[in-house]
Amino acid sequence: MRKVKTGIKILHFVFWIALLGALLLWGHRVVTDYLQEKEVLERIITRLSADSRVAEVLVTALNYDEKSHKTFTTIKFLEYDVNQNPLPPRYFTFSGNIIQFQALVIRFDDMHIRNADAFKGKSAYIFWKVFMLDGENTQEYEITKVNEIPSGYKLPGEEIPFERDLWKDFWHWALDTKKARAYGIKNAQIEAPGTMFVPGKLYTIKIEHDGGLRIDADPLPSILQGETIP
Repeated sequence: MRKVKTGIKILHFVFWIALLGALLLWGHRVVTDYLQEKEVLERIITRLSADSRVAEVLVTALNYDEKSHKTFTTIKFLEYDVNQNPLPPRYFTFSGNIIQFQALVIRFDDMHIRNADAFKGKSAYIFWKVFMLDGENTQEYEITKVNEIPSGYKLPGEEIPFERDLWKDFWHWALDTKKARAYGIKNAQIEAPGTMFVPGKLYTIKIEHDGGLRIDADPLPSILQGETIP
């Protein structure tokens, strides 16, 4: 009988040791995941809190089409990330030169995510589309797809599932007013400044925290005028 009781005690002891080990392992994983996600979130917040995101636009070609009697304007769109590093340039061609850039602008107010880190008073801006209004012949190109991580905000390195999921939620907040309010977003709207793009000028698109978007136009430096840069 004593042997049976002793065996039961040993089994109980082994059980509790195994349970404690499992709990410690689970706790270690939870803490590790939390710290990893916190570090990713802090890096994302840092990129969102830059004073402005800047892109430059240049007319690179004008081509007159005899058949349609239209002049096609090709622009080079060069976006910069939050560290002012240029992203790969993109080229868009329109059958006119009054072109608009559409951006998603979100202003947070005491916004908390996961571990109560706040986006207090900070805003996020995403270039979404570039387009030219022309009735049935309206043209538009996507710069950033919905639910996609914007190029300028993407954390360098390998794919991070938490980052992808966070940006997916970000788009939902921006495009769903009820969800936005529930998460403490003060304002989410689409802004689309535009201008007439002509050769010989450098256009700078600025997106600022305390305002909206604007396009500044400045003459190209004299040394570049009339030159084709390889």
